[in-house]
Amino acid sequence: MTRVRIAIVSDIHGNLTALEVVIADLLDQSPDAIYHLGDLVTHGCRPAEVVDRIRDIGWKGVLGNTDEMLWRPELFANLAAAAPKLRPLYEALFQDLAPATRDLLGPDRIAWLQTLPPTMDDSELTMLHASPGNLWRAPLPDAPGQEVSAAYQVLNGRIVVYGHIHRPYIRCVENRIVANTGSVGLSYDGDARASYLLITDGRCEIRRVPYDVEQETRALLASTYPRRDWLAGMLRTARYAPAT
Repeated sequence: MTRVRIAIVSDIHGNLTALEVVIADLLDQSPDAIYHLGDLVTHGCRPAEVVDRIRDIGWKGVLGNTDEMLWRPELFANLAAAAPKLRPLYEALFQDLAPATRDLLGPDRIAWLQTLPPTMDDSELTMLHASPGNLWRAPLPDAPGQEVSAAYQVLNGRIVVYGHIHRPYIRCVENRIVANTGSVGLSYDGDARASYLLITDGRCEIRRVPYDVEQETRALLASTYPRRDWLAGMLRTARYAPAT
């Protein structure tokens, strides 16, 4: 019987060091297909290099929220109004990170990002960045099963895989496997290693890959990318820190 292996990566966030290590690990794992779940470019100082690498390799994938915000600045007002406590975060994203990332990417790479679809399917597998119709909200690992089920009930896949929350997990919810890949470039679960999902004949596995966090942090701090200290702190601690 032929074994089918699918790898899914997400949330690279401009971290070229982590991306290269994951690519090397994927070569060892030799999956039949590799997909990405968006959030490729912001929060890191080498977004153009990340996009070029993914385009050269030919990974197919979906759109992430911090990709879309590059050409949809009008989202800021609605997001800030809906969640006033998160306004400092949205200000950091839309007013600082997005303009700098647009300048580093240039129009051709942004146009490529705009071609990414909201969801993708591969046999019994459905992939998306966060949740159907909403790139900005998704269940956390400890969310009640009812919440997880409701979030993805409109999807057809027996296995649903998403990114966005930077915290990997695998759960069975009402006869459906729901899994999060974690983040390649910006972990929030206290483990700084890059994370991605490997599916072998329908069995899901989280893979963690060590990379030189300090190398990426030094590159970030030596760059002119905005909010460097805030971003470097999250890289080193592998924990989310509120924007101020």
